[in-house]
Amino acid sequence: MTKIKETLSIQEARKLVLLSQKLPPAKQTGRALEATLLAVEHLGYIQIDTISVIQRAHHHTLWNRNPSYETSHLEKLIADKKVFEYWSHAASYLPMCDYRFSLVRKQEIASGKQKHWYDRDEKLMKLVLKRITSEGPLMAKDFEYSGKKKMDWASKPAKRALEYLFMQGDLMIPYRQNFHKVYDLTERVLPEDIDTSEPSQDEYARFLITRYLQANGLGQTSEMVYLLKNTKALISATLQEMHLNGELIQLAVGENNYYTLSDSLELLNKPLSRSKLKILSPFDNLLIQRKRIQTIFDFNYQIECYVPEPKRRYGYFSLPILWDGSLVARMDCKADRKESLFHIQHLVLEPGLVKTDAFILALCKELEFFMQFNNCSNLKLHRTTPSYFKLVFQTAVNV
Repeated sequence: MTKIKETLSIQEARKLVLLSQKLPPAKQTGRALEATLLAVEHLGYIQIDTISVIQRAHHHTLWNRNPSYETSHLEKLIADKKVFEYWSHAASYLPMCDYRFSLVRKQEIASGKQKHWYDRDEKLMKLVLKRITSEGPLMAKDFEYSGKKKMDWASKPAKRALEYLFMQGDLMIPYRQNFHKVYDLTERVLPEDIDTSEPSQDEYARFLITRYLQANGLGQTSEMVYLLKNTKALISATLQEMHLNGELIQLAVGENNYYTLSDSLELLNKPLSRSKLKILSPFDNLLIQRKRIQTIFDFNYQIECYVPEPKRRYGYFSLPILWDGSLVARMDCKADRKESLFHIQHLVLEPGLVKTDAFILALCKELEFFMQFNNCSNLKLHRTTPSYFKLVFQTAVNV
């Protein structure tokens, strides 16, 4: 039986994606900590990042889904063994309920099927594991040695050994100190009742597909296997099987084809809060696949902190701005917490933004909360594109 392909307009596709991403968030009910856990479980991962010119990306991403979010929530959820650190497409916080699906990558790294970015040093790994077994949780700095005789495990090599043991599943991160990893044996970190059975290939593929589509609304094979080694053939075959079984629907959005879960289109019957504005992290789950965002949202985005300063067009840490169902602007920001001063280095409007009066009102309202989130009470605007908008904005916010 031939499956009929659905067709969505680009506006409907954007709505489906945003509602699936919980952006902007619906009215919150229940405890704030529980809302944070639900956000992690729904999205499947929260990327960890070290850049701190504003609140770090993992806090920022969760705050945008949970207005009552507190930066202590992640520490609490890790301590309660509801969330753990590992790798998705990058270093991330993952829901503990998904732990067994991390075993596939760990086993591939342990067996050598998937290459780690460090060389394997079995002797050093055994020394590191022995110390943690006998001494308890340790940090990389605990292996440093400053005496005249330099030991095998003295400095950087030990860090590599720790990361190898972490990536292949022997060690976990029970907590961090000043954002530095603390390592302990996996069996001392996992909850007692956790399922540690490795999933079958079919289970793993269905998990990856379902997790992706629940969080993103619609997706292509290339998006679902993004930075996941050795998965493309498996995901492609499983997608076809799930489509034939009626578990998935094929969608056409313009010239592009996507899959979605069979019940996801019901989301289009729900309202999207278009008046709410959200200032997004560059590492937000919505944005992490730049080609996808270009295709669906017509938003060409590159984070420029890795670009030499003379070549930057928008700024060091430019934050995309979501409003009215679209990505309408970007804003390079820096929080000077000592002076309690929030700098907007460069605010850039996208060419398609026409309702500027309504946009300014929405931006001013969200900026008040965003500055509080970044421990700032005063605002300084340096530059806008187009340039005339600086005076318009300053008049609106009285800065």
